[in-house]
Amino acid sequence: MIRRIRHTCFALVALLSIGQPPAAAEGENADLLLVLAADVSRSIDVAKFQLQREGYASAITNPRVLDAIRSGPTGRIAVCFLEWSGVASQRLVIDWTLIGDADAARHFSDGIVEAPRSFADRTSISAGIDFAMEQLERAPFTSKRRAIDVSGDGTNNSGRDAGAARDDAIAKGVTLNGLVILSETPLVWNPEHTNPAGGLAEYYRRNVIGGPNAFVMVAENFSSFGAALVKKLVAEIAEAASPTTVRGRIARP
Repeated sequence: MIRRIRHTCFALVALLSIGQPPAAAEGENADLLLVLAADVSRSIDVAKFQLQREGYASAITNPRVLDAIRSGPTGRIAVCFLEWSGVASQRLVIDWTLIGDADAARHFSDGIVEAPRSFADRTSISAGIDFAMEQLERAPFTSKRRAIDVSGDGTNNSGRDAGAARDDAIAKGVTLNGLVILSETPLVWNPEHTNPAGGLAEYYRRNVIGGPNAFVMVAENFSSFGAALVKKLVAEIAEAASPTTVRGRIARP
């Protein structure tokens, strides 16, 4: 009798599983865990901040980005959005969200637009990276690929060395990509901050990015930030770059 019940249960399980999609393998319930880490330091004035925010909001809902998301094995990525400034100034603006369709992307985008500005302090890229790593470690989703997008318009001038924070993240299997926003006019009080010798993109290449297929994308100004971000997101999500490990590629939209 017990054996018959067991056979019946196995048969029911088999019938119920017919037509059901296979369960996602461990570590694959999202194709990518992505932290969007935006610089909101004092060098970013009100007009620049607004363009940056609008760029993030429009990029996440861009059809090219959504097509890239849907092309992955699970058809979804997990994203969170944070803002950083000085060594003690980091804030999680939007917590981890699964994005696999236009509705989820639009909801995430609305949250970016509606949130108040977090800070206007100094520029601690290192603290921003460390805080981004904390978010990856507490993420409720899992993926074989983890990345941090660091956007900014200046060099690290607060906290520990940016390269040290970068190296610690790489050691944990995380890729860091950069989106630098160039400034035509250097800051009066600190021209080397936004316009360092060799250029800001080169500074990011040497001190911020790293890991498999790492790259720096360049936005010529804040007005072109959104277009550069779209290209950057598509490259990350679709793994458009070569499969070799690179530290130092600089691209322009």
